[in-house]
Amino acid sequence: MLTDKQCKNATCPPDKKRARFTDSLGLYLEVSPSGSKRWFWKTYFDGKEGRMALGSYPAQSLADARKARDIAKLKKADGIDPVQERKLEKLKGSRSGGDTFQAIALEWHGRQVDQWSETHAGRTKRQLERDLFPWIGDRQMASIEPMELLATLQKIEERGALETADRALMLCRQIWRY
Repeated sequence: MLTDKQCKNATCPPDKKRARFTDSLGLYLEVSPSGSKRWFWKTYFDGKEGRMALGSYPAQSLADARKARDIAKLKKADGIDPVQERKLEKLKGSRSGGDTFQAIALEWHGRQVDQWSETHAGRTKRQLERDLFPWIGDRQMASIEPMELLATLQKIEERGALETADRALMLCRQIWRY
């Protein structure tokens, strides 16, 4: 097991690409010839070896790296691949407009508008704004439950607009597929 002093004094020989200093349970400190030091956790998923970056030393201390490794191990024990989870979170965070239903629906609409007539594009956008955005527009796409969508469609049906409700469901399917 590593100590803070060993981490601080760790160097990489100039003739090597990198040097690894192992701690325990797959945690190691990787030192480059330039002197940068990064924490990694060695993982195995579906029979393949991989690694998960846990931060840079000294910004991430040895104790912090061990905690991050333990959290990742707990997620893995629950059947969650922590590397894939991190990639997914990064993708979610990279969306400029966010991942609300309204943001994604407007993005989808913007991509479809060239293929539609001006009348159809306007009617579709009005339906989104009138029938869907007030109820689920500000919700995160991943958090919208089927029962919420059903309740939204039933509000449209209560007005007696059965075909409009059917069209709204069709729009939702296309947006989720997108």
